Amino acid sequence: MNLKEHWESIYRSKRPTEVSWYQEEAALSLRLIQQVAPSRDGAIIDVGGGASVLVSQLSAAGYSNLTVLDLSGNAIAYARASLGPQGERIRWIEADILNAELPYGGFAFWHDRAVFHFLTQPSERERYVAQVMHAVPPGGHVLVAGFAEDGPTRCSGLSVMRYSPTALHQEFGDGFSFLRAEREEHHTPAGAVQAFTYCLCKRTGGSDTPV
Repeated sequence: MNLKEHWESIYRSKRPTEVSWYQEEAALSLRLIQQVAPSRDGAIIDVGGGASVLVSQLSAAGYSNLTVLDLSGNAIAYARASLGPQGERIRWIEADILNAELPYGGFAFWHDRAVFHFLTQPSERERYVAQVMHAVPPGGHVLVAGFAEDGPTRCSGLSVMRYSPTALHQEFGDGFSFLRAEREEHHTPAGAVQAFTYCLCKRTGGSDTPV
């Protein structure tokens, strides 16, 4: 399966406000970011954020160094247009997170809601973590959210992983210090309820050789 074409097709057939992971407000993500990243000029990347409202909320809260990465150019185009002039101040990257060229130590905060749980192969998750360790220096923070143990087993026609807080943190290894986990009962635009696990950690060490 060509994943890029899969996601481009999703965003051609549905508006971003119609996809199952859409939120009117990314309240939990915003709260956790504000708690540990008070500096408004720290670099933040939102992975898979092409259809998310988080970047708009971060910008409104005064954060000025924002990057959004998404595999779908359609999602990015919609999000950028919906922000108007505000969108010109955000860096947009159309790429697969597993092979994207990211700046070494370039982000103080890494946010991902609903990308990591699509990585069903151990090699994919290892590559993802390597990207995090490349892009987030020690002292930076990482917030990853995915389906909880009682969440869906599939999403948008693809299989997904489900995680307890402990299992999700263990994917990242000893180079990350666990800070907290929270559960979210997400109500989809279609009216279903999906359970998410949010895991917030701090990058403490480990190999950070450029990848």
